[in-house]
Amino acid sequence: MPSPDLIRERLAQVQAQVGDGVTVVAATKYVSLRDMAALVDAGVRDVGENRAQDLEAKHAEYGDAFRWHFIGHLQSNKVKVVNRICVLVHSLDSLSAAARLEVPALVQVNLAGEETKSGVAPHELPAFLGSDVRGLSTMPPAASAPEASRPWFARLRALAEQHGLRELSMGTTQDYAVAAEEGATYVRVGAVLFGD
Repeated sequence: MPSPDLIRERLAQVQAQVGDGVTVVAATKYVSLRDMAALVDAGVRDVGENRAQDLEAKHAEYGDAFRWHFIGHLQSNKVKVVNRICVLVHSLDSLSAAARLEVPALVQVNLAGEETKSGVAPHELPAFLGSDVRGLSTMPPAASAPEASRPWFARLRALAEQHGLRELSMGTTQDYAVAAEEGATYVRVGAVLFGD
């Protein structure tokens, strides 16, 4: 884990690239419980967890030091944990989870129809819009160049506009700058902050 000063510097660089209107969420899937302390010292405010059990363990240790986001696949039986801890879910893709959810959410859309990824098809989106859905999220197909993600981000933005939704969670370490150009309001980054 890099020093808090280096993490702070990297976070500032990412924030400068995406602009003040974009929330940078530190994806902490691979950050150990102990190493989360470096994020506190670095002034990181928003963190995203992939697994409910890791979310629970890290929150028990660090509590309100962070604003907690859930960015992994949300199972219905884990919604209680998320309701208690998180300010936002980025990955809603099941109506049974939506029925139990008490915090704002973004619906994850699988624009490319990839079988290995979670998310709803664009035509399924209207079924989710009755709950506290603030916007959409997506993970585009893996690509070697950030520009390859642009068409997917543009499609998500158009879909959000079509349904009157404002928030967009899209872009990771490899393509967050492009995502911001296409209207992301949240980017989820890990390696750019914590990599060696």
